[in-house]
Amino acid sequence: MPRKGMRSIFFKSPSPTRMTPPSSPLHHTFSESLMEENIEVAQFIITKWDSSHDDNLVSLFSDKDEARQYLGSIKGLQKAMKYLVLHQSNSEKLVRAQLLMQTAMKRLQKEFYQILKSNRDYLDPESVSAYSSSRPSVSRSSFSEFEEEEEEEEDESENENDSVPEVERASLAAMADLRAIAEAMISAGYAKECIKVYKIIRKSIVDEALYHLGVERELTFQKIQKMEWEVLEFKIKNWLSAVKMAVKTLFYGERLLCDQVFSVSAAIRESCFTEISKEGALALFGFPENVAKCKKTPEKLFRILDLYEAVSGLWPEVESIFSFESTSAVRATAVNSLIKLGDTVRTMLMDFETAIQKDSSKTTVPGGGIHPLTRYVMNYISFLADYCGILLDIFADWPFTVPSALPESYFGSPDSEGSISSPISVRLAWLILVMLCKLDGKAAMYKDVPLSYLFLANNLQYVTEKVRQSNLKFLLGDDWLINHELKVKQYAENYEKIGWSKVLASLPENQTAENPADRVNDHFKKFNSAFEEAYMKQISWVVPDPKLRDHIKISMARRIIPIYKEFYEAYGGVQMKKEMWGEPFIRFTPDDLGNYLSDMFYGSKSSGSVSSSSRGGGRSH
Repeated sequence: MPRKGMRSIFFKSPSPTRMTPPSSPLHHTFSESLMEENIEVAQFIITKWDSSHDDNLVSLFSDKDEARQYLGSIKGLQKAMKYLVLHQSNSEKLVRAQLLMQTAMKRLQKEFYQILKSNRDYLDPESVSAYSSSRPSVSRSSFSEFEEEEEEEEDESENENDSVPEVERASLAAMADLRAIAEAMISAGYAKECIKVYKIIRKSIVDEALYHLGVERELTFQKIQKMEWEVLEFKIKNWLSAVKMAVKTLFYGERLLCDQVFSVSAAIRESCFTEISKEGALALFGFPENVAKCKKTPEKLFRILDLYEAVSGLWPEVESIFSFESTSAVRATAVNSLIKLGDTVRTMLMDFETAIQKDSSKTTVPGGGIHPLTRYVMNYISFLADYCGILLDIFADWPFTVPSALPESYFGSPDSEGSISSPISVRLAWLILVMLCKLDGKAAMYKDVPLSYLFLANNLQYVTEKVRQSNLKFLLGDDWLINHELKVKQYAENYEKIGWSKVLASLPENQTAENPADRVNDHFKKFNSAFEEAYMKQISWVVPDPKLRDHIKISMARRIIPIYKEFYEAYGGVQMKKEMWGEPFIRFTPDDLGNYLSDMFYGSKSSGSVSSSSRGGGRSH
């Protein structure tokens, strides 16, 4: 049978999906002889490819011309059957046509299965989603236009062959063949047979992909609740690495494939995609909700925030991919996960504040160093600052009222960008204030008042450095930092004044005024005793921060050495090396004092008395 003649019959007729009334033009133009010719052509082509007794199926879609003829013969057979139903409903020809259609549908069902199986690598969701991102549409209007569009694509492929990857070309070809078969079977009333094959094969692919991504469907809340945190954290990390791939590639690609293959029917697209993906998606988004319901401990907060960030970030894709009414449970599960995770974050932050307030440790840090509470809280809060965007979302509908009036110094300029007027900034500033109040109580535990001030200076310096080196700087603002850095200097100044007051008091107010020799000796003696006492007591005290340590040393040197030097130069020559009970009255030169002061705040332990200037002066550091 001439191919061009078949094309004119098979591809230019009205849509087969509508019954044509006797009064239509088709009733007059579609003659009985043409109807018989369509049946004859269909019998020749369909019988030629009948594989009922052939186990080795050779795909008719491997030859596009054969495929076009086959689909065209089905189109013509449908027209003939509609004509017979209207005019010869009891005709033997109608029975013959129906048997031919059954044979053709069995063949197409096998072809559909074979294409799905043999093109599995080209139809994996990653390939489909990648293809779609580069070419937004691969659809056709109906299987009756299969031939014309195939020819157009062949012409286009000659020009694009070098630019389009082979995987994408194969993916396009397979989707086109599947769509043509699906439309033919659906149009002929064999949708059920086509859908069954599609669902079985594609669901197995999705399930296998989720398994390889580490999505565990049997991971119930009861099982999660019993897990050690290390085990659960490992599973959370796996989930975080899997969820983006699952949503943006696996489910997105599967949705695209369904939309392309079954574009002729919205109901079928929805049914197929729902049955293929719903179960796996529910298991995927049920995991974070179950984690959120577990026992809440501080170390879990950041993983909870990671989960919230992942689900929240993927929500637009989830809403779009699972937009069907039949997949509303997936959307609801994702939303419930966000709600539960948000509730958990709010609860854990309140618990964190309560834990700070209830800290009752009585031990003091040796040397006035950094308290463990300061390290823990500031590390925790600086990590929280990295999630400021997520926290803003979580606390958007939870306004924060400060339990008591925060000092003005705890707020930045409300007009400045990133100021502490932000709700999250206020919450974090409040947590820092709660901790600083606890540190005030811990400072009071030191018996030496100067050491308590040094402790406060050290810890507040640690706080300001943590703020400066993290995102807290942008949340709390420059004003907050400046105010608290001034407080550090005030604490340091209080330490110096009290800690070295006896040393300064041992020298006369007027160093150059005339003083009797015995009074001069008495001043040197008191200075020696006071300096040695202060030094020996404070040599084990620490200032971990180098900048603060240098600041205090320089300040102390400026406070003590010039006064001593003036007195030393006025009377040192007269009394030089004069001894009482074998000890010199003048034990330190001004340079000795500088050496001793430079040796301080490293936490070193001193044994014995301070070396005298006659034995080489102070230790240089």
